[in-house]
Amino acid sequence: MIVRWGLDALPEVCSEAGVEAPLLVASPRWDLPIDARTRWSEVPSHRIDEAAAQAEGGVIAVGGGSAIDLAKAISAAAGVPLVSVPTTYAGAEWTTFYGVRDPDRKMRGGGAGANPRGIVYDVDLTLDLPLETTVGTAMNALAHCAEALYVEGHNAAADEHALAGAGLIGEWLPRVVDAPRDREARTELLRGACHGGAALGGSGLALAHAMAQAIGGRYGLPHGTLNGICLPPALRWNEQWAPDAVQRFRTAVGREVEELTALGDVTRLRELGVPEPDLSELAEAAAGRAGNRANPRPATAAEIETLLRAVW
Repeated sequence: MIVRWGLDALPEVCSEAGVEAPLLVASPRWDLPIDARTRWSEVPSHRIDEAAAQAEGGVIAVGGGSAIDLAKAISAAAGVPLVSVPTTYAGAEWTTFYGVRDPDRKMRGGGAGANPRGIVYDVDLTLDLPLETTVGTAMNALAHCAEALYVEGHNAAADEHALAGAGLIGEWLPRVVDAPRDREARTELLRGACHGGAALGGSGLALAHAMAQAIGGRYGLPHGTLNGICLPPALRWNEQWAPDAVQRFRTAVGREVEELTALGDVTRLRELGVPEPDLSELAEAAAGRAGNRANPRPATAAEIETLLRAVW
């Protein structure tokens, strides 16, 4: 993966990645000086084939996980390279797999086979992130760090990124919440998310993401916020099966995960409007997801329901 810092590096990265006269995938809020042949502004979107027909020169994505996942779906459909400019801490820029949502944020499917070739990070694009998005996507990045340490595909290289990312997020997320436009704090938090994304790209997802994906896909709720809620019970569950890995993660973070989640002011599923009667069905859906199957010990639907009830 080609990784550069600063938006002025984008033309060079695109040249190295083979992206020429690309389709720009970005919501209307982003008005940046990017040279693109055409633009797709419906984010999220499930009109993948229509967008892919305009992407023969490659794809540039600007935005958070929704924009980058959409661009990955387009990249896979068109068979072209992708360069991402992330504006949150979500980490989607590091993987080949994606989820497809409609404009109402309801899940319409997903897949793999995207061709991400480059990433350009620019801290100035994160300075105006609202509190919910800041904390939610940072908690998503933190979940990447945690799960990389014990997922079925964990390895030494991903572990190194995971521990570095966990340490940076644990230290700098509270500082960003206290001073949202502090460029140093935002830069270090973005570096933590970069490490978390690299850990994810080198390993995979586990139980916390399986739960968050099952809930978010059904109700169109923010994925990062759900990871912040689901990670603590998933960590407690995995302490039974991978105690050393969980302890390494906790030591690296340097504070309780619940403390970081609470910075976003949402800590329970009921605060997001998740109906209690649906928890059993949500647990069934989470149990069948790939993240749960890659967990140190996959949880049954009944076990996942207990975990969800603990944070409902």
